[in-house]
Amino acid sequence: MDAISVIRTKRDRGRLSDEQIDWVIDAYTRGAVADEQMSALAMAVLLNGMDRAEIARWTAAMIASGERMDFSGLTRPTADKHSTGGVGDKITLPLAPLVAACGAAVPQLSGRGLGHTGGTLDKLESVPGWRASLAGDEMLSVLDEVGAVICAAGDGLAPADKKLYALRDVTGTVESIPLIASSIMSKKIAEGTGSLVLDVKVGSGAFMKSLADARELAATMVGLGTDHGVRTVALLTDMSVPLGLTAGNALEVRESVEVLAGGGPADVVELTLALAREMLAAAGLPDADPARALADGSAMDVWRRMIRAQGGDPDAPLPVARETHVVTAPSSGVLASLDAYAVGVAAWRLGAGRARKEDPVQAGAGITLHAKPGDEVTAGRPLLTLHTDTPEKFAYAEEALAGAFTVSPAGTDVARTPLILDRIA
Repeated sequence: MDAISVIRTKRDRGRLSDEQIDWVIDAYTRGAVADEQMSALAMAVLLNGMDRAEIARWTAAMIASGERMDFSGLTRPTADKHSTGGVGDKITLPLAPLVAACGAAVPQLSGRGLGHTGGTLDKLESVPGWRASLAGDEMLSVLDEVGAVICAAGDGLAPADKKLYALRDVTGTVESIPLIASSIMSKKIAEGTGSLVLDVKVGSGAFMKSLADARELAATMVGLGTDHGVRTVALLTDMSVPLGLTAGNALEVRESVEVLAGGGPADVVELTLALAREMLAAAGLPDADPARALADGSAMDVWRRMIRAQGGDPDAPLPVARETHVVTAPSSGVLASLDAYAVGVAAWRLGAGRARKEDPVQAGAGITLHAKPGDEVTAGRPLLTLHTDTPEKFAYAEEALAGAFTVSPAGTDVARTPLILDRIA
């Protein structure tokens, strides 16, 4: 077996055999296949695709490159959720303790933000003392005692994906649906959860811009989960407008706590409850009532215990940016549109996100929204508030917001896109 023959097979639109896939993933992980060779293969996959059997084998080979976690010793059924990423997507924060409060165990291995999309670990690190990195036995202990844990994946989980993900990022091959699906699902299957709910975002602020591409990705991932014995379902959800009223790390934590306290923006509550119901049904707990767990404070109790278990102080004040700048409505009327991608880029430029994985983030940076599409606005009144520790970034952020919103005359009926667009199981 050699790398060149594997590359040629896919370059010439052939089907990779199980043996070719097993060999090339193992050899690349060991360093026997060079980055430039794997880059060529990734580009061939991007251009020529893979069938379902190829994707399943590719995913299995990436799982086999590392360790697998085992939650069989837990008394609760396990359920996890993965979002493909968006702007203001803080759903994991209220969702994990909510589902735990309803009787499931939630082993939520999360990541950091890159570019215009935020990262769950960056958000939680704005809580004083909170730790993202837990040893395997520590993670299991928190999961057993609290019912939910949100932490970083260990280096031993699907190491082939870690190498390939970094390579795709610098070779223009991120967009390949087979490579996206196998990347996400290799980590989730290796994680060992019994059931998985996927939140596949669609729209300007999402990775998938069209409903057709999102459906293809969701169906591919659901198929992979099913093929590997994980009960998997996907919701396609709108990301043309930011979720909630905040984008930024501490800002989103504050909003998540509002949801756990029984308040918060209606769209964040709606999606949190929809995903919770899917997770509980997949875990074999269809009669649990997540709305009640929000209302009676039990989800908040789990949140506080989870934060404490990872070294955080749930009562400590969250960081606040040193400087703010208000963007006002240009005219009176109805906010007709607010582009999620532009808001995400602006928040990133203010310091809430990073351009490279090693870049630091500002805990207090981000954007507060004072209106969503369909709301009335008044000329000269606040539309957005920008937050940062470095005020020289305001002009750069405002450049990103040029053309990001439109205001229609008063009385205009603005059609609102449904939050949940489809369900794939």
